[in-house]
Amino acid sequence: MGNFVLTLNGRCECGGVSFTAKNVRDAVNICHCSQCRRSSGHLWGATRAAIEDIEFHSQDTLTWYASSDTARRGFCNHCGSSLFFHMNGTDSMGIAAGSIEGPNGLVFGQHIFVKDKGGYYDIPDHEHQKDAY
Repeated sequence: MGNFVLTLNGRCECGGVSFTAKNVRDAVNICHCSQCRRSSGHLWGATRAAIEDIEFHSQDTLTWYASSDTARRGFCNHCGSSLFFHMNGTDSMGIAAGSIEGPNGLVFGQHIFVKDKGGYYDIPDHEHQKDAY
């Protein structure tokens, strides 16, 4: 869902990790799975780009955590910003929508893993939802 058309700049809170990504999907998917909620503190909103289209300007504080046997998550080890999600063996990477500097042209895509959502909030019925991915 979405078109891969944007060029965006992003960074963590402290600036230890900064990047430019080309051919970024314009749609942001909101993930409600328990891993994303734990790692981000709430919902995980992300867009996507090919790894080869992400250029790092600084990455001294970028650390990767193997969050499962099939994926890893990138975060800043100085300020704690959650930045990336990468499925092993794929050539693209999820980019935290909150790390993108704006205004930026991103639009809502869909809610995924809604069967795992937290019990303290609702998802509007009119927004596209999937039980898994």
